[in-house]
Amino acid sequence: MSASHQFCTFHVGGLFLGVDVLHVQEVMRQRELATVPLAPATVEGLLNLRGQIVTAIDLRRRLGCPARAADEVPMFMIVRTDDGFTALLVDAVGDVLEVDPESFEPAPDTLPAATRALISGVHKLPGRLLHVLDAAQAATLPAHAA
Repeated sequence: MSASHQFCTFHVGGLFLGVDVLHVQEVMRQRELATVPLAPATVEGLLNLRGQIVTAIDLRRRLGCPARAADEVPMFMIVRTDDGFTALLVDAVGDVLEVDPESFEPAPDTLPAATRALISGVHKLPGRLLHVLDAAQAATLPAHAA
């Protein structure tokens, strides 16, 4: 069974997503963020994570989903990439799922372009699709059009 993959699952704007558990540092409830003037719209702010400054990216905006309601409190999923840590704001965190690599398929063409650019593919699970988020791509800030 060493060929299986484990994903930390979460929900964003109606999508069921997963990130390889090896990229997830921790999950936490929302904390106070410092605002960043003139930052791209996807940047929610900066988080002080035990003395390390981490960029917080709203995955709803990054994936092109509708805005979160004012009474909905996001969770922070801290992910590691080659460039360091990034906090991804997600709607809700799920379980860790172990999936068979045989269930992996390319991202469907029916996904909006903004979403498809961040999804490396999907795993077909009973009754639903697990969209595999490319953590490094999601943490990359889009070019700022000023």
